[in-house]
Amino acid sequence: MSGAATPPVGHRREIVRLAVPAFLALIAEPLFLLADSAIVGHLGTAELAGLGVASAALVTAAGIFVFLAYGTTSVVARHLGAGDESSAISAGIDGLWLAVGLGAVTAAAVAVWAGPISAVFGASPAALEQATTYLRISALGIPAMLVILAVTGVLRGLQDTTTPLVASVVGFGANIALNLLFVYGLHWGIAGSAWGTVIAQTGMGLALVTVLLVKARARQARLRPHPARVLASARTGIPLFVRTLALRATLLVTTWVAASLGDVPLAAHQVALTVWSFLAFALDALAIAAQAITGRALGAGDREGVRLAMGTMVRWGVWGGLALGLVLAALHSVIPPLFTSDPAVQQALGAALVVVGLGQAVAGYVFVLDGVLIGAGDGRWLALGMVITLVAYLPFILAVRAAGPSGSATRDVVVLWLAFTAFMVIRAIVLGWRARRDDWMVVGAR
Repeated sequence: MSGAATPPVGHRREIVRLAVPAFLALIAEPLFLLADSAIVGHLGTAELAGLGVASAALVTAAGIFVFLAYGTTSVVARHLGAGDESSAISAGIDGLWLAVGLGAVTAAAVAVWAGPISAVFGASPAALEQATTYLRISALGIPAMLVILAVTGVLRGLQDTTTPLVASVVGFGANIALNLLFVYGLHWGIAGSAWGTVIAQTGMGLALVTVLLVKARARQARLRPHPARVLASARTGIPLFVRTLALRATLLVTTWVAASLGDVPLAAHQVALTVWSFLAFALDALAIAAQAITGRALGAGDREGVRLAMGTMVRWGVWGGLALGLVLAALHSVIPPLFTSDPAVQQALGAALVVVGLGQAVAGYVFVLDGVLIGAGDGRWLALGMVITLVAYLPFILAVRAAGPSGSATRDVVVLWLAFTAFMVIRAIVLGWRARRDDWMVVGAR
């Protein structure tokens, strides 16, 4: 980009070019997670509830390191905007080495303490047994999960969202096939679902690393780990780590409260959260575009272009969220039977999906602004803002736990999701305040 603002049509084309492949790649993961939930859900309510606990723990263990993707996208895009592609890729290689180290340590910790970690949620003994089995096996895939995050961040920073799309479609397609084979063909139960996921994730990680190495060699970027640079990459990621940790704490405390309401509300919440994640990933395509466009524009000194693109993406995010939410609300009675044959879970889930749908316009607004500020490298403020949001949310969700089961699983899940919607509203207020200011728009490569 040049220092002058790109015309609106040019911005819209750039957003679409980046967002469409990102959208397809992002929805691939939750689509296959939905398929996993459907496969496991038909094994029984205890298995589905156990998957809910294990998934929350596993996604948290890997998700807190999402800075490997987000921080890398910002740094790589800034170097690209400044015209130094070799340095851009070298910065990405530092993130890859960091991912390998963090992944190995995290996998060992989760595998060893799978039982105590699952027990934290307070699920029933039957659900706890299933959760422990799934989590211990799935821990083996954590290094690959972090490698995928790191390499995807590099490619996004290089304005390439197509390669992650291809990897997602192939990898998660293999995941479904393996899960069906292991769960129903070999009758491994929930363990089969875990093994299928580990194998698919490992294959995706290896494929993406191969792509990055080819790009690095073509541009003569260094491949060996440089301890000081890897450490610098880690320090840069600390604010985003804190921000993500606070976000994951929000999701964990919500699942913890769901577990206290009983197996039926927990099972319904697990599927509702998976559906919410699917919609979040879909809307997050604009956030990915926002990260890449914002980083590159600020690297080139184009502040006006950032404002222009942000306004367009915010409008698209709100309208897109509203459209997705209305579709979900209309299908609230069609979706539950796809995941469970338990009538009580079906009824509770259907009601929860209406609440999930009504909150999607707010979610679209939140995800776009989050992406813009991540792309700007505004990590310290994002960390503070998320901690403030978590603290403001705690009275809402703890009130739900204090009230306890009402005798109606449907009512309990609806109240739970109304509380979570309040969290998204608080987050929208905090991010909106920051976005209206100008001090986060620092230009140049850094």
